[in-house]
Amino acid sequence: MSSREEDRLRDLVRLRRVKDRIDREYAQPLNVEALARDAHMSAGHLSREFRRAYGESPYSYLMTRRIERAMALLRRGDLSVTEVCFAVGCSSLGTFSTRFTELVGVPPSAFRKEPSETDGIPSCVAKQVTRPVRNREAAPQAPHVA
Repeated sequence: MSSREEDRLRDLVRLRRVKDRIDREYAQPLNVEALARDAHMSAGHLSREFRRAYGESPYSYLMTRRIERAMALLRRGDLSVTEVCFAVGCSSLGTFSTRFTELVGVPPSAFRKEPSETDGIPSCVAKQVTRPVRNREAAPQAPHVA
C-alpha cells in the first residue's frame, strides 16, 4: 500500500470519529475548528475531506442531526419551539427556524401543528421516512425536451 493510500485510510478513520462525535454530541457547542483540532487536521482539510467522504460539510451534517432531533422533540409536543431550539444545541432561534424550514419544508411551529404521518410505524422506519432532505439530495429532474 502506498503512503498516499495509508494517509487516505488514516483520514477516513479520523473522519468517522468526527462523524460519530457529531452524532453523539450534536446538542453541545461544536465548531469545525475544535473538531479539526481533536482530529489532528486543519479545519480546511477536515471540511474538504468530510465533504468528499460524506457528501456534505461537517457543519451541514451537524445541522441535519440537530434538525432530526428537533423534529422528534416537536412531535412530542411538550416543549416550545424556543425550548427545542436550545435543547438541540442551536444558539439562535432565527438560524434554527431558517435551517429547519430549509430542510423540512415548513417552519418548526407549523411542523409541530401537523398530524404525525408516522403514527403506528416503528421508530427505526419513521426515522428514515422523515429524515430531512437537502436540496442536493432531491431526485434529479429529467431534462426538458422541447
